[in-house]
Amino acid sequence: MIKPDLEMELPVELGALHFVGIGGSGMSGIARLFLEAGHRVTGSDLRETDAVRELRELGAEIWIGHDASHVGNADTLVVTGAIWLENPEYQEALRRGIPVLHRSQALAWLIGGHRLISVAGAHGKSTSTGMLVTALRELGADPSFVNGGVIQGYGRSSAYGADDLFVAEADESDGSFLLYRTAIALITNVDADHLDHYGTQQAFEDAFVSFAQEATEFVVASSDDPGTIAVTERLVGKKLVTFGSAATADVRLHSVTAQGPVAFTVDYAGASHAAQLAIPGAHNAINAAGAFAVLVELGYQPDAVLRALETFRGTARRFELRGTARGVRVYDDYAHHPTEVAAALATARSVVGPGRIIAVHQPHLYSRTQLMAGDFAETYERLADHTVVLDVFGAREDPVPGVTGALVAERFADPSRVDYLPDWQAAAEQVAAIAHAGDLVMTLSCGDVYRIIPQILGALEASTEPAPA
Repeated sequence: MIKPDLEMELPVELGALHFVGIGGSGMSGIARLFLEAGHRVTGSDLRETDAVRELRELGAEIWIGHDASHVGNADTLVVTGAIWLENPEYQEALRRGIPVLHRSQALAWLIGGHRLISVAGAHGKSTSTGMLVTALRELGADPSFVNGGVIQGYGRSSAYGADDLFVAEADESDGSFLLYRTAIALITNVDADHLDHYGTQQAFEDAFVSFAQEATEFVVASSDDPGTIAVTERLVGKKLVTFGSAATADVRLHSVTAQGPVAFTVDYAGASHAAQLAIPGAHNAINAAGAFAVLVELGYQPDAVLRALETFRGTARRFELRGTARGVRVYDDYAHHPTEVAAALATARSVVGPGRIIAVHQPHLYSRTQLMAGDFAETYERLADHTVVLDVFGAREDPVPGVTGALVAERFADPSRVDYLPDWQAAAEQVAAIAHAGDLVMTLSCGDVYRIIPQILGALEASTEPAPA
């Protein structure tokens, strides 16, 4: 795993750039911005994806697979933390003395002198960023932006705008959000995660304190999340705007109705304002309250902000309907932490009606699986009707002996409600064997679990309705 050198001075000019892992959710958006800025961009990735094809159409030269020759005559190498030190393109850049930037450093270079809105937090970053971008555009602004997921209304995760505003999802997983010169900080929550990098919850919170303290204009933060409260209590000399259900919140959220598209009311500056989003999920009312707080603090009128937020249609891989077969809806969600899983399953429950929820869980990271297996099991057993557990998607980590998806399955109190099936075809066939018309199937992980969806849909189409239990 490659970690960014946060002390490195960025080059004045980057020239031609080569992206190692260009198809990743963060990398592809940054590569697009460099292409739009007129840079020559090349890259490589392990597989052909929609993101790779779109970048090729924009002019990038991209290879599938990694080889030292792909570096070519690049002036700068851009890497993601998911690649290994042994990567031949990374090693070639080191051998030739080509500057190597972590993707966060490349993004910091792009942001330059823009007025930056940084969206940080353990959960809800991509959705909150998408809400801000969508609302700002509806309100007549033209911000630049880069998000960790495709914003459904625009079919893209990044773009250059004409205004001085730049909205960015700020990744805390490796501390890289500390690189950015943030004007306005939105903190969705501070739920301890990425302890493989930080080591302790205290260190995780310390990083958020440093992030928020550097905001030059104001900080918007949750009034309800204990981790966020612990962070904001330590800020010195910052203008703080809070949002949530607490009676003391500057933007107070209440009257949330989460059956179908979520409706809610916010109280702000002595007045109440009702809204209904186009997407489901009580957690999205919270995300919208945070975006609302940022936008009214920027000077936009409350009712106009809420009408603009109502046009937001979601972000890719956030409760995204991917297909229906034999009367069974199949959704995909990026949830990879117990708190996120709980929110995703609660959203599913709000739309499934009398049907059941069948979850397909791909554990993400060996360290997280080892640390949180019991939390995952409790969450799935409480909120899903049946769970199929795959094996661990290791991402940037080496395998850990004895750490597999079985750790999660074994922690279920009722073993009849879970299957551990590391073979994907067997998992897809098991889903099809138990699913009835009206049920909802959802894959959950920030790994590559979405790739099993064609197998699930195919297995559903090839099978018959199972007999009632």
